[in-house]
Parts: sequence; structure tokens; C-alpha cells
Amino acid sequence: MFTPEEPDQLRDLTNMLRRHDRFLVCADFESYVACQDRVAEAYRDQQKWCRMALMNIASTGKFSTDRTIMEYAKEIWGIEQYESALPAPYET
Repeated sequence: MFTPEEPDQLRDLTNMLRRHDRFLVCADFESYVACQDRVAEAYRDQQKWCRMALMNIASTGKFSTDRTIMEYAKEIWGIEQYESALPAPYET
């Protein structure tokens, strides 16, 4: 398909993906492609796409990486917050 003049050029790669896919790259490829088709369809309708994007943003609620990391530090790792000022970019 990609190298019709040299059909064996990608044999090792395709063999690895078909028989030794230890990271499961291909395990859900069919559903990935189906989902990408739905994404492309939604994107064609710009009003729908913008609404979906805004709903996604609004649904994040109180999630923030800073809050999450502070909770992990305190509740999981058992360490207290440490404040440190970063130097200005020109000082590094």
C-alpha cells in the first residue's frame, strides 16, 4: 500500500504490529478510526463543534493541575506545600 514498488520494505513493521503488539497499538485501532470519523463529522458543523468545545470547557469544573498536585502532595505523598519564587527568565 505505502511502498507498492517494494512490497517487502515494511514487512518487519507489519509483522511486529500484527504478531508482537505488546503495547496494544492496534488493539483498538478500528474503534479509534470510527471515533475519528465522528470527530471529523462534528468538526464540519462549526456551530456544533463550538458548542461541544464550550461544553467541554464548562465541564472541567474545579479541575486544575495545581489543585490536583497539591492534593496528591498532601494526601498521598504526605508532604507539605513549599513555596519558592522562580527566577525571572533572564536570570537563568
